[in-house]
Amino acid sequence: MAAYLQRIDVPRPSAPDLASLRALQRAHLAAVPFENLSVRLGEPIVLDQDALVAKVVEQRRGGFCYELNGAFAALLTALGYQVELLGARVFTEGTPGIPMDHLTLRVQLDQAWLVDVGFGRFSFLPLCLDERGEQVDPAGTFRITEQHTGSSGFPPDLDVLADGQPQYRIDQRPYQLADFAPVCWFQATSPASTFTQRTLCSLPTKAGRVSLVGNRLIHTGDDGERTEQQLATDQQRLDAYREHFGITLTLDQLQRLG
Repeated sequence: MAAYLQRIDVPRPSAPDLASLRALQRAHLAAVPFENLSVRLGEPIVLDQDALVAKVVEQRRGGFCYELNGAFAALLTALGYQVELLGARVFTEGTPGIPMDHLTLRVQLDQAWLVDVGFGRFSFLPLCLDERGEQVDPAGTFRITEQHTGSSGFPPDLDVLADGQPQYRIDQRPYQLADFAPVCWFQATSPASTFTQRTLCSLPTKAGRVSLVGNRLIHTGDDGERTEQQLATDQQRLDAYREHFGITLTLDQLQRLG
C-alpha cells in the first residue's frame, strides 16, 4: 500500500491508532475527489478491492461512495485496522432512501468509529459511533442517534446528523462489497439516479470546497460564500479537471461527459 499512501501524501503510520486514522481520513478527503465520471462515461463500476485501489492509485481518479470507501477500507485493513462495511440510507428532504444506497465504514479501536471518505461534504474526521452527544468537527457539529425501527434481535439503526440535519441512516450489520453491487448498478445506470443526471467532481480545500458541475466551476468558502464561473471551452474544462482535481481527461472523454 506504499503507492496508496504516496497518493494521499501520508507516511506509513507506526500503529493502527486513532491519531493515524484521523490523519489518513483527512488526507484522503483532500487528495481523492468525489466524482461520478465513470458513471457518465459508461465505464463499469467493479466492486473488487484490487480494482478500486487501482482506480484511485494507478489511474489517479476518485469515485462515489462504493468506490472511495471500498478502496479506503482496503488501505486501512492493510495497515492493521479492523474495518467493517456498513450500508446506509441517504436522507432526501427528511426521508431515508433505499437500503444500501450508501456505503460507509466502521473501524473498531477502543471504541467503534464511523469513517467516511465517500459522501462528498461530510465530517473531516472519524465520528465515535458510541457517542450520543454533539461531536464537533471542522466540517460542522455532528450527532448520532439511535432509531429502533428494525426487527427485534438486530442492533438499532443509527441516524447521523450534521448541524441538525439528517444525512444518512446506518444499518449496523456488516456487509461484503458484493452485497452493494445491485444498488451500485442502479446508481450507475438508472435515469432516476442523481449520479446519471449530471457530471460532478468535488474536493475540499483549505478555504472551503471546489466543485465542477457540468461546465460550472464552483468555489464555496467555509463561510458559505459561493462563487461560480462558467467554463466556456473544452480546454478550460480539461484544465480545471487537471488543476483542481488532478484528473487528466482526453478531449473525447470530456465530450462524452456532456
